[in-house]
Amino acid sequence: MDIRRWLSFIRPQDFVWLLLCTGLAALTPERNPPAVAILFTLAIYQVVEYKVPVLNTARGVIVSILVKLGLGFLLIGFTGGVASSYYLILLIPILSAATTLGALGVSLFTLLACASYLSFLLPVFFDWGRLTIDPDQVYELGLRLAFLSAVGYLTYRLAESTRVEARKHEHAAQQLAEANRNLREAEAAVRRSERLAALGQLTAGLAHELRNPLGTMRASAEMLVKNVSGENEVARELAGYISTEVDRTNALITRFLEFSRPFHLRLIQADIADVIDRVVAQLQRHDPPFDVTIYKNYSPDIPPFLFDADLIERVILNLLLNAAQASMAGGAITVKTRQTDSRVEVSVIDRGSGINTKDLESIFNPFFTTKADGVGLGLAIVSKIVDEHGGKIAVESEAGRGSVFRVFLPMRTEAEK
Repeated sequence: MDIRRWLSFIRPQDFVWLLLCTGLAALTPERNPPAVAILFTLAIYQVVEYKVPVLNTARGVIVSILVKLGLGFLLIGFTGGVASSYYLILLIPILSAATTLGALGVSLFTLLACASYLSFLLPVFFDWGRLTIDPDQVYELGLRLAFLSAVGYLTYRLAESTRVEARKHEHAAQQLAEANRNLREAEAAVRRSERLAALGQLTAGLAHELRNPLGTMRASAEMLVKNVSGENEVARELAGYISTEVDRTNALITRFLEFSRPFHLRLIQADIADVIDRVVAQLQRHDPPFDVTIYKNYSPDIPPFLFDADLIERVILNLLLNAAQASMAGGAITVKTRQTDSRVEVSVIDRGSGINTKDLESIFNPFFTTKADGVGLGLAIVSKIVDEHGGKIAVESEAGRGSVFRVFLPMRTEAEK
């Protein structure tokens, strides 16, 4: 296991650098000890450079190139200065700059490399009184500088075209991922709509069939209460239970019918922040009260737009109630709005119990609930209202860490009404 871990830090090019510098050291005239030491230092630096995180940052890259330039300068200085055959070692910092920096960075380091090479013509390095440079040597010197500059420029162009292609592929991959996500959401919305339509028809028929016997049961219970003698308290109590349960069942059927009927939108120009404020005020008056703090984070750039204020109020109230019920005592809920292109996003964020991953696909299905006393119509109705507006709803959740419900509404104008 340890061997594999060590092998993961070794790249094939590491051996190439070591072999290259070993060969250069072997060819060093008179086995110049400082030059050999510099060559091996450069090889080791190239090997460990990518393994040091600080050298892979923006500043670290610049420092690393300067280190290579410094080592190259020393090597040339110990092997003959301007006449050194090791002037090509300056290609290492130039190529490093060309593959990691922009045009300005490449230009600056190319100029710096050329200037460091020309610095060996200064009197401190070159004895102008005893030696002179003939025109051929001047030509050779200019050729070397031109070669260093040309290699740096061509490498930069090649690296830049590679980076452009990589960005194009990355952008295409992001677009494909976004398209796949939208397709999955659209397919889920279609499946949800189909289930809602089928269940709506079933619910409507079943509700109408149940109301008749329920009406008979309630009337019978009322007659029983009137006709039972005053001494028979047990019969009176049982008749009261029947009436109460019939009323509760009728209320449940009313919700089923409400779910099954299509919503008729009353589009009015309204301010989404005002709607949310009304919902927050309702939640704060809830009995029993919720021990949560609600934070508002509204975008000031959202103008009034067309939507059914009453229905969207129900949507936000349902989401806030769910968030409050999922939150611990003293918890926090954030309601956030922002404009994205031609849509308004309303997010309800809590840090409560969250939703299990296996349940995320089902939470908008009718009659699906994880609450002991739940019916499973709240989020189904929320989804239906949002769909009727031509919007969409998305959820991100993790069990034990909270949930984020996002409602996206199109910003309709009077011309689109």
